[in-house]
Amino acid sequence: MTKRSNLIWLALGAFAIGTEGYMVAGLLPTLATDLHVSLSAAGQLIAVFALAYAIGSPLLAVATGRMERRRLLLGSLAAFGALNVVAALAHTYATLLLARVGLALAAGTFVPAASAYAVAVMPAAQRGRALSIIFAGMTVAMMVGVPLGVVLGGHFGWRFTFVGVAFLAVLAWTGLALTLERVPSSVAIPLRERFAIARRPDVFQVLVNTLLALTGVYAIFSFLAPLLARTAGLGSNGVAALLFVFGAAAAIGNLVGGRIVDRIGPKRVLVVIFGALTLVFAALSLVGESMPAAEARWLVIPILGLWGLLGASFPSAQQVRMASLAPRLAPVTLALNASAIYLGASAGAFIGSLVIAYRSPVQLGWVGAAFELLALTQLIGSRRHVAARDETDLTPSPEIQPVIEPI
Repeated sequence: MTKRSNLIWLALGAFAIGTEGYMVAGLLPTLATDLHVSLSAAGQLIAVFALAYAIGSPLLAVATGRMERRRLLLGSLAAFGALNVVAALAHTYATLLLARVGLALAAGTFVPAASAYAVAVMPAAQRGRALSIIFAGMTVAMMVGVPLGVVLGGHFGWRFTFVGVAFLAVLAWTGLALTLERVPSSVAIPLRERFAIARRPDVFQVLVNTLLALTGVYAIFSFLAPLLARTAGLGSNGVAALLFVFGAAAAIGNLVGGRIVDRIGPKRVLVVIFGALTLVFAALSLVGESMPAAEARWLVIPILGLWGLLGASFPSAQQVRMASLAPRLAPVTLALNASAIYLGASAGAFIGSLVIAYRSPVQLGWVGAAFELLALTQLIGSRRHVAARDETDLTPSPEIQPVIEPI
């Protein structure tokens, strides 16, 4: 097999990770009922996963920096598959929570290593396409894997979905074991160097912007199933159908958004995205509060489609903005941005759980809109600072390969 065709197995691994990572949001009502916990507590399964990924991924990148890439990929994917079995067999909330922590750490090891492997084995002229193959696994997971998981979970129980993801992980592991060649380890970037770069005023501004934006998004997405049940009267099949619409729109937005960013620049695109998402999220709550469920569902469908279209344009715009601050530092700044994404996801899930516990799922749209408005205000008010020292003082070793995280 060619090197490029071998990347399909990496994409399958990313598909399994993306499916597990996203599908829990659609299964929250079922999980809460079966584990005898509140929806608010069930939402912490998302918050804890995101927090463990955000903190654990950079720490594991340093700890495993000298490990041979093939061994690291196989080990992390094996752990991911085994932990899905643990999750499927969990009969207590605490066990499932711990399993999700482990799943986040395994995912946070595999995805950056897969990206670095693709960069290492492919010619320079083909690296972009190689990374796109891997990232396609995450995109397809959102569009197909997650809705399918919600449907199967609704018919056969939530445990079946974790078993299915474990099977995908085993399949990907087998393909990787048979095809991947050995690749020497890259040089790990010390944590103190990562923190030094994060403290640069211009980099810090973008990280805060990412954190605010993703907090708003995940305050809603984490509890999308109960929100759709309340506003549009949808069950698991209806939620799955809307998740498919959301994923399809996101796939289109991801493709179109990158081209628009190249044409008009990332900051202008982000202004449009944050302004539009503020209105979209507010519309979710407004529709839920003012219309019967039977009528509201026909407005919720285009609202979710618009959210997917706009939201998927955010990652490419923000990554281009971040990378343009200091191109030589892109391997580090993009990884820092990925941590900010998952910190935002964790914060959003936690805040959403408080809304669920003390208010109503219908109020989630207002909360998400408030954070997008904060992100817009912070973006407009930000200015590009001149670093106190030249970026070459903080430039990592040229041997370090770029790491592109899923978003």
